Amino acid sequence: MISGEKFIVSGKRKRAVARAVIKPGNGKILINRQPYELLQGLRRLMIEEPLSITREKIGEIKFDIAVVVKGGGQEAQIEAARLAIAKALVKATNSKELKKAMSDYDKHLLVADTRRKEPYKPGDSKARSKRQKSYR
Repeated sequence: MISGEKFIVSGKRKRAVARAVIKPGNGKILINRQPYELLQGLRRLMIEEPLSITREKIGEIKFDIAVVVKGGGQEAQIEAARLAIAKALVKATNSKELKKAMSDYDKHLLVADTRRKEPYKPGDSKARSKRQKSYR
């Protein structure tokens, strides 16, 4: 990464959209202006996955990452933030080894999950199940 350069990367999951800004710094990671360490249990661990892979492959993280997440539910927001952080780290370090390690660990660290909710069909109450038909 060139000194003073910053990158903006986005990640999506369902209706949640995360925008991560990564710049040279001392390793602070903020999600909606809060340190990610304040997250509870599994949510914090999900955010730590790309960070621990990066520490393992490259060493100490010398970047500040600020993530702003909007829309969707809590789990979708965490997954969108995780995707944005992983993509930002790969883009900032420009490391093929890191990219391969992340995709080997979990494909959805670098590739958005494009599945969406199927729309309701006209005249039915649900997307797939149909009303039962009675002949008597």
